[in-house]
Order: sequence, then C-alpha cells, then structure tokens
Amino acid sequence: MRRHLFWRIYFTLLASLALLAILGTAMWKLSDDTPRGAEIAQNVLFALLPAADAPVSEQQAAIARLARALDAQIFLTIRDGQRIEAGASTRMKERHGWTLMLADGRRVNVQMPGPLWQPVWTAFKFLALVAIAVGIAAHPVVRRLTRRLERLRTGVETWGSGRLSQRIAVEGRDEIAAVAQSFNAAAARIETLVGAHRTLLANASHELRSPLARLRLAIELRNESEMERSFGELDLLIDEILLASRLDHAERPMRAEPVDLLALAAEEAARCAATLDGKPAMINGDCVLLRRLLRNLLENAARHGAPPVDLEVSTAPDGMIHLAVHDRGKGIAQAERTRVFEPFYRPAGIGEAAGSWGLGLSLVKQIAERHAGSARCTDRAGGGTSFIVTLRGV
Repeated sequence: MRRHLFWRIYFTLLASLALLAILGTAMWKLSDDTPRGAEIAQNVLFALLPAADAPVSEQQAAIARLARALDAQIFLTIRDGQRIEAGASTRMKERHGWTLMLADGRRVNVQMPGPLWQPVWTAFKFLALVAIAVGIAAHPVVRRLTRRLERLRTGVETWGSGRLSQRIAVEGRDEIAAVAQSFNAAAARIETLVGAHRTLLANASHELRSPLARLRLAIELRNESEMERSFGELDLLIDEILLASRLDHAERPMRAEPVDLLALAAEEAARCAATLDGKPAMINGDCVLLRRLLRNLLENAARHGAPPVDLEVSTAPDGMIHLAVHDRGKGIAQAERTRVFEPFYRPAGIGEAAGSWGLGLSLVKQIAERHAGSARCTDRAGGGTSFIVTLRGV
C-alpha cells in the first residue's frame, strides 16, 4: 500500500501533539497546584498558627515569624472580620500570592515577592519548550522530505540545462516518488521526440542535396524535364516533412468522419494500376490522412518492389480492418522489417545513389497510430513483401 505524503505529515503532527500532552502533564505535575496541595498548605498553617480564640497579639507574632521565614507579606483575617498583617510591603512593588481558608474559618492571604507577569513568563517558557519538542520530533521527517525535493529540483534543473538524458532517482512510494516517476517518463518522451526531430532534420538536409544539385545542373543546361522532376521531388519531400511534423503533435485533434476504405482504396489502386480485392469497410477517421496512407503504401510497392501490386481490404471477426499491399519483389530481410518504418531508412546493400526510402513508410506508421492502429511488414506467400495496416472499424 502506498504511504502517502499526506499521511506521513498527518501522523507526524499527531505524534507531536502526543508529545505535547506528555510534556504538559509533566509540567503540571512539577508545578503541582492541585486541591491536594492547597489542602496540605491549609493544614500546615492551621498547625503553626495559634487557635482562633488566642489573643490578637499572639496571632500577630505568629504570622510575623512566618512572614520573616517566607520573606513574604501575610494577611490574616480572623472571625470578627478583623485583619492583621505582617511583613514588609513597601519593598514588594511586584508580587504574586494566594489565599487559603483554615478549618476554623480564618482566611490567610500570602503575598510573595516577584513580577506580576510571572505566570505569563511561565506560560511562555512552557510554550517555548513545546515548540522545541515539536521541532525536534518533526525535524527528521521534514528534513528527509526536503532533501528529496532538493534532489528533485537539482535533477530538473540539470535536465533543463540541456542534458536530456538526466533522470531522477525514485525514492519511496509517496507523492514525491510519483512526481519523480512522472518526470522521468516525460523526460524520456521528450528526449525521444527531440532525438527523432534531430534525426529527421539531419536526414532531410542530406536528402535535399540531391534534388537541389540536379536542379542547379538542370538550370545551367536549361533541361526543363529535369527541372520539373527535381521540383517535384523537392515539393514531395517538403510536404512529407511538414506532415510528419504535424503528426508528431499528438495533442492536435484529428478530423474524424465516416470513411469507406474500399472506395478510397479503389481510387488509389486505379491511380497506381494496382489490383484491388475486398469488401466495404467503414472507419471513423481523417479521409486525407487515410488516402495518404494508401498512396504511400502503393507507391512504395511500385518503387521498391516488383509488379504486379495487389491491394486487399478485409474485415476480421473482431471488427478490425486490414489493409494489405502485396508486391513480388525480392523481399525484405527479417532484421530490417521494423526499421523500414524509420524516417529516411536505407536498407543494407542499397547505395546512396539509389536513395533512401524517405518518409513514406514512416508516415504510414504515424497515420495508422493516430487512428489507434498499427503497421507491419511480412513476407508474401509465394515471394515478395506484404505491408499490412490494421485499423479499428466502425
């Protein structure tokens, strides 16, 4: 069970309050001013003072002795209301005291020298002691939390300085650990995205050199057909780069509408002179992106495979729709069937002059994933290569 930070702080507070109660009880016991203590003081005074019917002078002498012994001022009120006192009152500018009732009805008031704010000072010392105790009890927990937060802040600052590989150690199972896990996951996604953009930029700049060089030569030779071809390659490459950049932003809403994949496949198959087989299949998706997916698959088969190219649309019992493009080329090695979906990937054995596979299959994979689907490459029965895209039907 996860130990939440809230409960840790809450139980620390409860423990501090329990310690406060213990210290309060101890302080109350040390400064015992209970009725039992007052009863003892009354009995002691009753034993020391003369009887209530003793002469006033005898009672005066008795309280005078007590006043000298206690360095206090004592007032004794006898039965008839007469009040006698003893002790120096002029020197006690500040005092505190208490009143006791004797068993015979007399009342004794004792005034001790001391500041009038003595009870406030005592309360202040008590509260200061409580604050120190609570601080000592809470310090280990708070310090451990702040250290983890400091390490979290240091890690975030290091990552923000440009070290995208920086990760934060996950300690414990509370909210701070959850924040560290979330940060590590976000940092990994951003590092992957930035790395992909850097690779895309590097490969795109490399791929742009060939049509630009041909275009420069065609302009010098005034070869209009070569100029048109080079402009077409540049336009296609720039369009694919922009589309790949838009698909990278997964938070952008995708236009969704009912699309008949068989009708869409028929149009693209006729455009590429491919054979089509299948049944009607409906999907909620972006018609423009799905058309681009089909076109890229068919053009890739025509460029890197061998005719004839077949396109199949089928529906599985679980409601999934399969788009399959088959060619009769030499096939793709098992180790490269995943990598062919990487941007500008060039299979082994193909020279730079032959060009890369561009962004066509990479866009196929991105478009399929934006439609909660997938794309894969397999061998075709009887020789060749098959690219299969799986999408969820309506």
